[in-house]
Amino acid sequence: MRYAAIGDSFTEGVGDARPDGSVRGWADRVAEGLSAALAPAGERVEYANLAIRGRLLRPIVTDQLSAALTLRPLPDLVTVNGGGNDMLRPGVRLDDLLALTENAFRRCADAGVRLVVLSGADPTAQLPLGRVVRRRGAYLTAGLADLCARYGLTFVNVFGDDEIRDPRYWSPDRLHLAAAGHARVAGLVLHALGHGPVPAPAPPAPPIVRSLATTTRYYREHVLPWVNRRLHGTSSGDNRDPKHPVWYPVAPAEPTATG
Repeated sequence: MRYAAIGDSFTEGVGDARPDGSVRGWADRVAEGLSAALAPAGERVEYANLAIRGRLLRPIVTDQLSAALTLRPLPDLVTVNGGGNDMLRPGVRLDDLLALTENAFRRCADAGVRLVVLSGADPTAQLPLGRVVRRRGAYLTAGLADLCARYGLTFVNVFGDDEIRDPRYWSPDRLHLAAAGHARVAGLVLHALGHGPVPAPAPPAPPIVRSLATTTRYYREHVLPWVNRRLHGTSSGDNRDPKHPVWYPVAPAEPTATG
């Protein structure tokens, strides 16, 4: 089984840090879960992750998908997610995003590669201008669901998962999932692939109290740097390479652990 993941920070694994500072993320956890599921039958899993934080949808479904389809041997499975960074931009055209996505569906069908499509988790209850972004996310998710139904693809609707909207699944920046969130997404994907039940809720966490001081710190540490990058036309993913650009073997591990 050869599994390749393409996308942005969601798929790269930002927010789910390993002890050495590298990121893990739901796609790594899915690869580990597949390895655990297939090992008893003597099958091994090889994995590539071409996602880069900050990427818009177009380079994901063109450049990253091209890189995935030029891997040799060809992937058996590709997961795709994108559009989250596009939705944060004022002039986004959602129907254009859906057209780009449909073209990617055709390319994978022509290549004979199985595609699994994810909508991103919904952070909007915690974000400034969250209601605007949520309307966009709901529209894009509905469009993805329709496309996947027409093409006969597996669709994992993370955006529609009420459980993952709880703050305990999110990083301090309120935009990226924490380890518990990535673990839940991995569980949802593995369940959709027939490897395990729907994941149970994460353990309860103390309620988050947001004072004026914590809100001010949040804007200073997370919102203002994001605005500054937009003003200067830069991205958090500039000059970054994919973390796993070629096939590497994955040892079995429990994908739903939060550690």
